[in-house]
Amino acid sequence: MKALNKEADERLLVEAAQRDPAHFAELYERNFHAVYAYVARRTATREEAEDVTSQVFHQALANLRRFEWRGAPFGAWLIRIAANSLADHWRLRARESGDPPGEELSDDSMGDVERRAVLFQLVDSLPVDQRRVIAMRFVEQKSIREIAQEMQRSEGAIKQLQFRALVKLRASMEGANG
Repeated sequence: MKALNKEADERLLVEAAQRDPAHFAELYERNFHAVYAYVARRTATREEAEDVTSQVFHQALANLRRFEWRGAPFGAWLIRIAANSLADHWRLRARESGDPPGEELSDDSMGDVERRAVLFQLVDSLPVDQRRVIAMRFVEQKSIREIAQEMQRSEGAIKQLQFRALVKLRASMEGANG
């Protein structure tokens, strides 16, 4: 029931932002970390990740009126924009450097976008401490020691939070996939 409420809430936010772009800020806040994480794993530098992420949200806002609710999370649409923005980014970079363009995005990788969006939503549904550990560990790529210091907990406690979060995510993903 909680997932249905979250989906309905997200849909209402999207519809409000389509009517008045000032409401886009909350959609941005809810989806920024997931989009940034997706982009950061596929770019060489932090600056590139920030530039591409900024471009994704700029394009999303510019094309928000064209977004149609089809039951998939809004984040999936943003990740698809991110995938296209990354492809454009790499093509431009290859053209500027004179290197031949790399591997194009395939339909398989685009299908993976939907699975990642589901994962990002599942991470958002974790308890606060587990979500924070997962974000710090896998998005910010901090060590267990760094996380423990920042959260003022023992390394063992951080490992346990991470373990529980990963078990919960794995079970949720398996439930979502079959």
